Amino acid sequence: MSFESMGLSAPLCKAVADQGYSTPSPIQAQAIPAVIKGHDVMAAAQTGTGKTAGFTLPLLDKLSKSRRAGANQVRALVLTPTRELAAQVEKSVVIYGKYLSLRSTVVFGGVKIDPQIRILRKGVDVLVATPGRLLDLYNQKAVKFNQLEVLILDEADRMLDMGFIHDIRKILAILPKKRQNLMFSATFSNQIRNLAKKLVNNPVEISTSPQNITVDAIEQLVCPVAKNKKTALLIKLIRDNKWGQVLVFTKTKHGSNRLTRHLGNKNINAVAIHGNKSQAARTRALEGFKNGSIQILVATDIAARGLDIDQLPQVVNFELPHVPQDYVHRIGRTGRAGAKGQAVSLVCDDELKMLSGIERLIKQTIPRKVIEGVEQIHRVAESRSGDRPYQPKQSKKSRSRRRFGQRSGESPWKNKSRGRKKILSN
Repeated sequence: MSFESMGLSAPLCKAVADQGYSTPSPIQAQAIPAVIKGHDVMAAAQTGTGKTAGFTLPLLDKLSKSRRAGANQVRALVLTPTRELAAQVEKSVVIYGKYLSLRSTVVFGGVKIDPQIRILRKGVDVLVATPGRLLDLYNQKAVKFNQLEVLILDEADRMLDMGFIHDIRKILAILPKKRQNLMFSATFSNQIRNLAKKLVNNPVEISTSPQNITVDAIEQLVCPVAKNKKTALLIKLIRDNKWGQVLVFTKTKHGSNRLTRHLGNKNINAVAIHGNKSQAARTRALEGFKNGSIQILVATDIAARGLDIDQLPQVVNFELPHVPQDYVHRIGRTGRAGAKGQAVSLVCDDELKMLSGIERLIKQTIPRKVIEGVEQIHRVAESRSGDRPYQPKQSKKSRSRRRFGQRSGESPWKNKSRGRKKILSN
C-alpha cells in the first residue's frame, strides 16, 4: 500500500515523499482512509507509530477541498494536553501542508496572548491548542467555531490524566453539533470509552497494539541503589557508558532542579524542563537537547508525551512514577519508529511497590543489573510480578504485606541472578 493508493492528493504525497516516507505505518494505513471517507475515528497505537500523520494527512486533504476560514473562524481544532505536543502537532501540519494554501497556528499558555489573538483575526484552517488557552481565547471572543468541520483529541488519555475533562466538556458545549470527530490515544481505557460516548458517533475503531504494552525495541533494565546514591549512580552510568543524549525523569519539579544542579557541579551539561519553567525556557531546552548542545534533559512527566526526538538512545527513570501507565509513556520516548533504545530505572527500597505495579502492568519481569562501585543497601529480587494481572485499585484489606514473593523474615530485595541481561556497555 502507498500513500497515493489511499486517496491523498498529489501535494500531500509530495510532502510525505520529501520526508523520506513511501509506505504508511499500520495506524496510518487504517486511519487515513477512514478519515477521508468522513467517519468518526477512535484510534489507539503505541507511541512512535505515526499517529500524528495518521490524522494530519487526511485532515489537510479534507480541508484543501473546501472554502477557507473566515475572520476569527477555525475549520479544524486539534486539542492536546501539553504545550510541547501542541507545538509538535502544528509543526507536522506545516510540514505536510507546505504545498497547500492553508493557514494554521498553535496556541497555548505560558506565552503572551495578544499575538495569538492577532493571528486568529485572519481565521485559520487548523488550530492546535491546549484546552485552557483555547477557553481564554474564546472568552475574549478571539475565536469562533461556526465553520468548524473537524475536532481531534490527541493523547486523549493523557488529557484525562491531567484533569482536563471539565475543560473538554466546556469546549464540546461551544462547538457545532455537526462535525467529524477523531480521538487518538495510547490506550482505550474505560475512562476513554466513557468520554467517547459523548464525542464520537458510530466510530471506526482502530487499535494497532496491545493496551499498555512496552515497545519490544526497548531494552529495559533495573539498577538497585540506595536512595541517597542515585545521583552518584546516574553520573557513573553517563560517564562509564559515554552516554551522549539522555532523557531523565524525576517525580517533582524541585527534584528536577536539584538533580540538574548536581549534574552541573560534575561538569555534565544538563537542563531541567517542567511546568514552572517559562515557555521560552522549555523551548530552548528542547531545541538544545535535540541538536545535541545539551547532553542531559531532566524532566517531569510533562515531557512524557509528545516529545519527538529522533533516535533518542537512553531514557532513565531517576524516580519511578506513581502511576504504572506513566512508566510506559516515559520509556516510549526511546525505541521509536523501529529504532533501538534503552530504558534504565534506578530503584531504591521505597519504590518496591511501584516497581511491582509496573511489572504487573507490562506482564514481564524487568532484568536487574547491579552496578559495582556504587554503595547499595539491598538488591532487587527477580520478582514474579509480571505473571500477575495489574490491578490499579485495591482495598486496604486485599493488599498483601509481602513483596516479590517474600517469605516471612526475608528481605524484599533478596537477589536472584536468573533472567539477567547485560545491556549496558562502554
